[in-house]
Amino acid sequence: MRPESLDEMVGQRRLLAPESALRRAVESGHAHSMILWGPPGCGKTTFALLLAQYTDAEFRAISAVLSGLPEVRKVLAEAAQRFAEGRRTVLFVDEVHRFNKTQQDAFLPHIERGTILFVGATTENPSFELNSALLSRCRVHVMDAVSADDIAIALRRALDDNVRGLGGQDLAVTDEALLQIAGAADGDVRRGLTLLEIAAELALGEEGEITPATLVQVLADRTRRFDKGGEQFYDQISALHKSVRSSNPDAALYWFARMMDGGCDPAYLARRLTRMATEDIGLADPRAQQMAIDAWDTYDRLGSPEGDLALAQLVIYLASTAKSNATYTAWNAARRDVREHGTQEVPMHLRNAPTKLMKELGYAKGYQYDHDSADGIALEQTGFPDAMGEQVYYRPVERGMEIKLKEKIDRIRAARQAAAKRR
Repeated sequence: MRPESLDEMVGQRRLLAPESALRRAVESGHAHSMILWGPPGCGKTTFALLLAQYTDAEFRAISAVLSGLPEVRKVLAEAAQRFAEGRRTVLFVDEVHRFNKTQQDAFLPHIERGTILFVGATTENPSFELNSALLSRCRVHVMDAVSADDIAIALRRALDDNVRGLGGQDLAVTDEALLQIAGAADGDVRRGLTLLEIAAELALGEEGEITPATLVQVLADRTRRFDKGGEQFYDQISALHKSVRSSNPDAALYWFARMMDGGCDPAYLARRLTRMATEDIGLADPRAQQMAIDAWDTYDRLGSPEGDLALAQLVIYLASTAKSNATYTAWNAARRDVREHGTQEVPMHLRNAPTKLMKELGYAKGYQYDHDSADGIALEQTGFPDAMGEQVYYRPVERGMEIKLKEKIDRIRAARQAAAKRR
């Protein structure tokens, strides 16, 4: 059922609209070398095949998973010979991100000379996985996951096609059942056709009807797309973190469920949630950090599925409570000063003086013991190196427990400044 024209491709309306630049270039036979970036089953291979058809070029395909540099050189030599004879080659490289820099560089002179029309397919972000030299010679086109409605169109087409599809089986299936299959395909047309084929085989024993009972068998163990180490993984953890930060417990719980459903390591999620408790909540609610540690410990003790609920409860709490990044900001500011000011001497009054010699040298001289001072704070002594003077890193927000911290710290800072002016 692979499409034989651009009109037969489902999805990709943005990229392949009738008046789009890419479609006009392909239909006119003046296409360019490109990188197709998109999820599995969105039509990357199909588009490359159609590109060869529309440009009247020879189609050659290699896989970066299975091919090494010798095979790449062989294919490129054949393309060069073909080019000398007056015909171009569309070279489709599947999983191109798996080639190393040397292997990717092998294509560069052939792309520049026009020997090949290079089409690289990848499910990973090209910015991270492909070298800049290759990217500079290719246009990157982003292909989207195909919607359930569009996959349903492809499924209905397969049911009606007597030559390439299942038309000869005279199967009975409702539009609702097709949408269920299309939804289970999770954006992958190829997967949708496979599920339909399995359902059709089961339906032959049920008088040619794909019934709800048939779908239960076919779709029982369906899984969603999830890449434990790629672009999709980092996009989803970013969505979870930002939903917590935005105080949206419902969205946060959704992304947490998505990652758990996709097989993400719960220990990784527990670690990231603990980071959120310190980075985005901090002293606005100090309980959050302890709750994160407790939820992590609960999961370690119970495992899945019982321990999943402890992490879900933590997600809801973190997203619902007061937020502050004041500690995070203060820590980064202090680190920046450490780098910029170098190795500053500790002021004499703050140094310890356990020996007679150290006392004679002035260690601890002038130190004021805070507990002997009014309100328990020695306001007239600094805690910073002399060359730096007093600095302000921590600026509490007026949310949660930091409201009270802010009141106290602002009062102390004001009193310390007043004492400094009196000196």
